[in-house]
Amino acid sequence: MTQVEALTHTADEMMAVAAARRLRNGTVCFVGIGLPSEAANLARATHAPECVLIYESGTIGAKPVHLPLSIGDSELAETADAVVSVPEIFGYWLQGGRIDVGFLGAAQIDRYGNLNSTVIGDYEHPKVRLPGAGGAPEIAAWCGETFVMLRHTPRAFVEQLDFRTTGGAGVTCVVTDLGVLEPRADGELELTELHPGVTVEQTLDATSWQLRVSPDLRRGAPPQAEELQALRALKPNDDLEGRP
Repeated sequence: MTQVEALTHTADEMMAVAAARRLRNGTVCFVGIGLPSEAANLARATHAPECVLIYESGTIGAKPVHLPLSIGDSELAETADAVVSVPEIFGYWLQGGRIDVGFLGAAQIDRYGNLNSTVIGDYEHPKVRLPGAGGAPEIAAWCGETFVMLRHTPRAFVEQLDFRTTGGAGVTCVVTDLGVLEPRADGELELTELHPGVTVEQTLDATSWQLRVSPDLRRGAPPQAEELQALRALKPNDDLEGRP
């Protein structure tokens, strides 16, 4: 990989890098599949090697070489420090206050960080029925911090949720493909960071409510070569070959 290739990044890679940078060494993370898994494993592969990754399937201290295909991926169990039951994960680890950061995604988010992962449209006659709450309400309630990762569009950042699946009181940051939002003292999200090449106007246009912009708005640094190299090493082209 050349230096030029390494520094040419996608929006999803920028999201993963921005979220990974927020994880401190030694942080205990409740990780989901997809972008949250990319962010947590990138942090562990770069500046935070002692991050403890917990997946909902019951693996504690997982150290996958490649990104897991699901929470049931055998590599998670094979590389974990311990494997426990799902009730123990939620009862002892999560509700016991032993998890620092939980990652969540959603179909919709409102200005106060409330999330919808249940339905689009009317509940009784939805346009789309989504996977539902799963452990999201408990993760948001019991983790020390909650990071939300989702792409920034007017369909996702809505004035009013079609259904409130998860309360937003525990959300501490929202990482999107345009920037980062964080709650103000009154709980309303505001734009605090823009990714490289993104304008405030783009972010406002992608939000269905009148998004507040922090007076201390900062510009995030682009991904460094070592960050992109580590991230891409987690998902090589032959990722599916030889996987169970």
